[in-house]
Amino acid sequence: MEVNEVPAHSRCLVFLEISVDIGFLVFYTIFNNFAALLASYLLSTVLRIQILEVSFIREIRIMVVTHKKLSSSSVEEISNQQIDILNAVDDAFGGVIVEMKEPMNSNVFDTLLRVSISCWREQGKKGIWLKLPIELANLVEAAVKQGFWYHHAEPTYLMLAYWIPETAHTLPANASHTVGIGAFIMNKKREILVVQENNGRFKGLGLWKLPTGTVDVGEDIVEAAIREVKEETGIKVEFMELLAVRQSHNVSFGKSDLFFVFMLRPLSFDIQKQDSEIAAATWMPFEEYAAQSYMQKNEHFNYIAKICAAKIDNDYTGFCALPATAVSSRRRKSCLYFNNHGGVVVPNTI
Repeated sequence: MEVNEVPAHSRCLVFLEISVDIGFLVFYTIFNNFAALLASYLLSTVLRIQILEVSFIREIRIMVVTHKKLSSSSVEEISNQQIDILNAVDDAFGGVIVEMKEPMNSNVFDTLLRVSISCWREQGKKGIWLKLPIELANLVEAAVKQGFWYHHAEPTYLMLAYWIPETAHTLPANASHTVGIGAFIMNKKREILVVQENNGRFKGLGLWKLPTGTVDVGEDIVEAAIREVKEETGIKVEFMELLAVRQSHNVSFGKSDLFFVFMLRPLSFDIQKQDSEIAAATWMPFEEYAAQSYMQKNEHFNYIAKICAAKIDNDYTGFCALPATAVSSRRRKSCLYFNNHGGVVVPNTI
């Protein structure tokens, strides 16, 4: 049949079918390209959002696989993209210290931490110290799931640790000791300053003991002794000698304890006790203090009393203090305690 012999209504149907096919093809092509562009845009947007959430800038280059539409077929193209790792400073032992300061999404942090560990492993790093302020407690779970453990905590932050090599870690343990002081203070009447505690294990026992206390973070032990005496009794004192040091174990939360006994000279004598901590305070003859039943039964208390007695009789020489500044960039304050009378003199009454 000739074309011009095709009925008019049939030619219209053919033309309509061809038009529909062409329209559908155009629509499909446009939609397909738009979908590819949208996916590419979303990918780049996600990457930008992640980078904006990271304020710690240290860049490495990694290979990222992206998909692009090329002519009539799809191929995988590898391109270089920049991504951040957590900012860190090197420590003195081949490790790194990461101190987080800005808020971060926990998922973003998880990814950055994983990439950072891989990078530091390639660099031959060993330990990782991760300091998280209390405001960023939401990041703790992500770190623990990647193998970090709690090292220590302070009122404002948590320190976590991680060991990269496949060997037993050599990171130092958390602080192993608490530090306390005791103050031996005597006036010209051979009376010593003693107190009864309002709290603690000696509360209500009627025991008269030396003023004691704990050393604050960054505080010198002599300064702590002077401060504690002033707070508990109102008596002003100055340093004379370090008489003895006692070490005890498993004292507080499994930690050991160092207890320094100082001889201090009183500069005032009017007692004004601290009601919240001290039930009573007085000047007591030394012999009466040393004769207490508890002093006789407790070995360390007994020895401390004997050392004090030997000092009163000039049969014992304690340690003097030599303040110094450590030779380092931090100029840290330090103090050397030593016997400057030719050696340690053991009291002959012990």
